[in-house]
Amino acid sequence: MHIRKRLSGFLLGLGLAVAAAQAQQPLRIVVPFAAGGGTDQYARLLASELTKHGTQTIVENKPGASGIVAADSVARSKPDGTTLLMSSLSILASNTVMYDKLPYDPVKSFTPVTQIAYQPTIIVGRSDLPYKNIKEMVAYAKAHPDKINRGSPGASVLTNLAPLAFEGMAGIRTTHIPFNGDSPGLQALLGSQTDIQGTSITGPLQHVKAGKMRVLGVMDSKRLPQVPEAPTFKEQGYDIEALLWYALSAPAATPKDTVDKLNRAVNQVLVDPDFIARSQAIGMEPRGGTPQALADYVKAETQRWVPLLQRLDLPKQGQ
Repeated sequence: MHIRKRLSGFLLGLGLAVAAAQAQQPLRIVVPFAAGGGTDQYARLLASELTKHGTQTIVENKPGASGIVAADSVARSKPDGTTLLMSSLSILASNTVMYDKLPYDPVKSFTPVTQIAYQPTIIVGRSDLPYKNIKEMVAYAKAHPDKINRGSPGASVLTNLAPLAFEGMAGIRTTHIPFNGDSPGLQALLGSQTDIQGTSITGPLQHVKAGKMRVLGVMDSKRLPQVPEAPTFKEQGYDIEALLWYALSAPAATPKDTVDKLNRAVNQVLVDPDFIARSQAIGMEPRGGTPQALADYVKAETQRWVPLLQRLDLPKQGQ
């Protein structure tokens, strides 16, 4: 009997220890790009602040196939509030056009948690190029067809779609070279393997400040505070705006109270003045909101960009 009591006590203690370990499991934000890029920098900044505010958070990079690798991983994760996807237009909308078949459903596989940031699409080029802005680049492209190699973080990412839309508007064509994230593409640009890249200011900012890259144009109604000398596309005669946005999505069956708790924790960080200042220093503008606000925004962006992709009639991508 004494042995039984000790065994029961041991098993009870073991069960409590397992439960405690599960309760202390950190929040994992899965980033669909390689480490070192702009989105990764922001995700790590957010994770650090969440940890400081009491929600232990880690970042896991799962690059590949325009976010499909990361999205599939999170869609298959336990809906217990410990795994979130850093989602974007490509994952939640444009991949449906770019790929014949997806291992996840952009609507049914996830539940929205909150928006976390936005920034305008820009085009950067090496500083040794024979053109210094978008207007000059268009003239060069028309005089030298198919001579410009353009990198992007992925085929269905906005930083490819927006430049594609612009090329159609300007009547030019570049050779698109997709990479698994922003950072590998920028490294290829530095190595002269590509000439220009659709991106955001976060990743190339250090290279722009060092004089190795130049911002050719900003797809926004105003110039960027980080590079005030860089003109907008509108200033150069092209009426196009394209905002990159980032959000957090959870596996579909995650309970509403868990989603609401995560939403409150993240939004608490997003309005912190110090966090806002540090985010803006790397080119990000924090923006939060409710789960419903994110769902409505994704729907509006889908209605804007998916028809463009369909009109372009691009070849389907493999996985």
